[in-house]
Formats: sequence, C-alpha cells, structure tokens
Amino acid sequence: MRDQFNRDLNYLRVSITDRCNLRCAYCMPEEGVEHMPHDELLSYEELYTVIDEFVKLGVKKLRITGGEPLVRKDVVNFIEKVASLKQLNDIAMTTNGIGLVELAEPLKKAGLHRVNISLDTLNPERYKYITRGGDLNIVLKGILIAKEVGLKIKINCVVNKGINDDEIGQFIQLTDTWGVDVRFIELMPIGQNIKYAQDHFYSNELIIKQFPDLIPVIAEDPSSPARYYQLEGAKGKVGLISPLSCNFCAYCNRLRLTPDGKLKPCLHSDIEIDLKNALRNNQDILPLILQSYEIKPEKHLLDEHKMIVRQMSQIGG
Repeated sequence: MRDQFNRDLNYLRVSITDRCNLRCAYCMPEEGVEHMPHDELLSYEELYTVIDEFVKLGVKKLRITGGEPLVRKDVVNFIEKVASLKQLNDIAMTTNGIGLVELAEPLKKAGLHRVNISLDTLNPERYKYITRGGDLNIVLKGILIAKEVGLKIKINCVVNKGINDDEIGQFIQLTDTWGVDVRFIELMPIGQNIKYAQDHFYSNELIIKQFPDLIPVIAEDPSSPARYYQLEGAKGKVGLISPLSCNFCAYCNRLRLTPDGKLKPCLHSDIEIDLKNALRNNQDILPLILQSYEIKPEKHLLDEHKMIVRQMSQIGG
C-alpha cells in the first residue's frame, strides 16, 4: 500500500508498553511519567488483530518497541504468535538490552530476527548516570548472549553533547571489534525533553567531519533512515540517523501503533487515529487503517519548531 506521496508503507512499529526499567535523561523526566492504566493498553489479542490487518495490506517488516518491551509479561509467546504470520519477513525489537540475559534465546526460538539495543555509553558510571541507575554489565552480558543465540544486532547510540560525545570513536570501533552496526541518532525534541534536547543536541554532520576515515556505503534498504559509512576492513557499518540535520521523510515507509491503540502516521505529528475504541466496539478497523495511509504527512515540521506533546516512551521507540 502506498500513501499519497507514493511511499510504500510496508513497515509497522508496534509499542506494547509505556513502562521501562530505566529513566534515561533524554527520554523522560527524573520522576518518570505517569503510566497508562493497564486496561488502557491493547491486549496481545488486540495487537495481533491490528498487525494481521496490516500484513494483509502488504506490511513486511514489524518492530516491537516500548517503553521497554521486555518488561511486559508473556512477550515471548506474543512474538511466537506474530511469527506465525508468514508474510512477515522481518520481525525486530528495540530494547535496552537488560532483559536479553534471560530472554534472548527464547525470543530467537519464538521467531525474533533482530534486536536494536539502545546503548549510549561504554562507561559503567556514566551509564548509571544517563539511565539513572542502570547496570552496564547486565546489558553487555545480554548483548553477548544475543550474539551467541544468533540474533542480528544493531547498537543505537543517542549522542548527547557534553555527556557522551567523547565516546563516538569508541562506538565506531565496535563495528570492527564486535562486528555489529552502530547507529548514531540525533537527539529529538519530544514531549517534556525539549529543553534537554536543545541543550545537548549534537549534529551527526560533526561526526563526519571528526572521523574522515569513514567511507560512505550504499544502504541495503533505500527506505532506511540511516546514511551508512564503514571503517576500512570492519564487518559492521556506522549509521547516522539525522531527523534534524538531514531530513529523511521522503523515504519514510513506517507507521506506528502506540500501546494505548493510537495509530500515528508520523512520529513527529500529533495526528493519531484511535483503533482501540473500534476494536473494543467490534468495529471494522480496516477503514481507519486505510485512513492512516491517506493522511500521512509529507514531512515532519521540526524545522518549524512544531513539537509533539507525547513522551517518546508513550509512543514507542
């Protein structure tokens, strides 16, 4: 299915919870955010119904997000059920990695293909500071186990000026020593973190200037939000995701479902379509899904300083 700008929307990101076991400074305030009541979250059955409808329309890629998706009970069984939809050729998850110590192997057996692991520092004390209490060693152990069981891994690093920008070179070296892709993501002004994002924004263009030995490479997926580079001889690649300094909306192929059942045609827009109400009133959700294809905006308006209200954890990473 294509939208009005001829973009093939074949990628669905589904957030299954707004809860997280970390309190990253750039993601939420120190006191956290008010959690959605449990009965406001879509059940696994409702989530499956929505995903099934999208698959029938041609969605091939699915990413499970949160919050932190691994804090929701029975997530392995949910992945197994979703994997029964054979038209899906890519089932991925974004996670902070803490739950991978116990769940990497069951997730792989259930049908998960890939994990994108959020990791913003390789320094244990700095990790504790950024995440407000997290244990880096648990994450590193989870990454090791995920590699051992055969999950494909990408590392997502959000660069915070004055906090972790001195580690960019270390992360680039991981593409050689670990053989994984490392993607640097620009801070995005979302929800209550707008002032923080403005104070700590670090343009990915600075990375290119700072590391001229990075060689541009062609992305395997033309709709990928990342521009890719590579160190000579490294197995992994360096990706730069630059929603502010290098708008990639023209190639956007995704839609998002929030944990409370709102369909978002664009991350950086407050436009939402309520699927939960239709699901719980036994209404056909297909017309609402088709509407999302029709109203997906051509581009976000961050450059016009138009920010969305919701926190990232309430939308889905």
